[in-house]
Amino acid sequence: MTSRGVEKMTNPTIGVDVSKETLDAHRLIDGASRTFSNDPKGFKALIAWIGVDVERVVFEPTGAYHRALERALADKGLPMVKVNPRQARRFAEATGKLAKTDRLDAALLARMGALLHLEARPAPSQDLGELKELHITRDALIKERTATKNRAKGLTLTLLKRQNAAHLAQIERQIDVIEAEIEQRIKVQPELARRFEILMSIPGLGRITAFALLIDMPELGVLEPGQAAALAGLAPIARQSGRWSGRAFIRGGRASVRRALYMPTLVAIRFNPDLKRKYQQLTDAGKPPKVAIVAAMRKMILLANALLKADRTWTPKTA
Repeated sequence: MTSRGVEKMTNPTIGVDVSKETLDAHRLIDGASRTFSNDPKGFKALIAWIGVDVERVVFEPTGAYHRALERALADKGLPMVKVNPRQARRFAEATGKLAKTDRLDAALLARMGALLHLEARPAPSQDLGELKELHITRDALIKERTATKNRAKGLTLTLLKRQNAAHLAQIERQIDVIEAEIEQRIKVQPELARRFEILMSIPGLGRITAFALLIDMPELGVLEPGQAAALAGLAPIARQSGRWSGRAFIRGGRASVRRALYMPTLVAIRFNPDLKRKYQQLTDAGKPPKVAIVAAMRKMILLANALLKADRTWTPKTA
């Protein structure tokens, strides 16, 4: 039997290309492909076609278009893998698959999941999914607030200034309402409330950053240290070939988590003794401040992961 045949026989993997209207699915074990509608009727038909004996269902996150599918698959207990679109494209390039159609993309995702033995992860709960939706809306409002403030700088007419100020005030009210809703939803769920309490105990880490870590990185507390750093995109990537050695850099991971950690880390390196010491050691050794800040961010995410894993709040080290 060819290696391609072995791959098909031993990897019951499904690839699904998600678009606004349709779901293109490919079953690796026999090469079968089908197209379903991206709606509850289509989900039901897709799940029936997949069956129960499956190792993983692989798809790319596509914002609003994949969430209902993810919930339908989770409700049936099907193992799911969400892959970064950039990683999928690089896998395609590495395997020489340059053509791009929905059906080919589905087959590519199935093959990627099987060959790389991608591990299925549990889908977020419905409560966490709703918190994610609120958090995404808040992020959009923050960007709109920034744009509105910038727009005010170029306005000269009194009418336009008044309208812009009213719009800015409306955005501020919407942000306040959403933040209050997020906090209320967290506090009525004992597990989330406890996690929130632990994160809030870390010096320099405030309410908004705690929201981001709870919602955008729910895996915190069950990860190994290296996994936590990599998932946040804070694990340094080495660059070395033969005798040449370049400067390590960070890449990939969850940009939203890094954005949420940046400002709190600047505060923490002033008030958190451990992070302050780490930052000082690196800058004293000649490291650029930016590199030292990234290292402090990495230490912050590792600290959050360790405290959540131990189910304890931060306490200062005694001498």
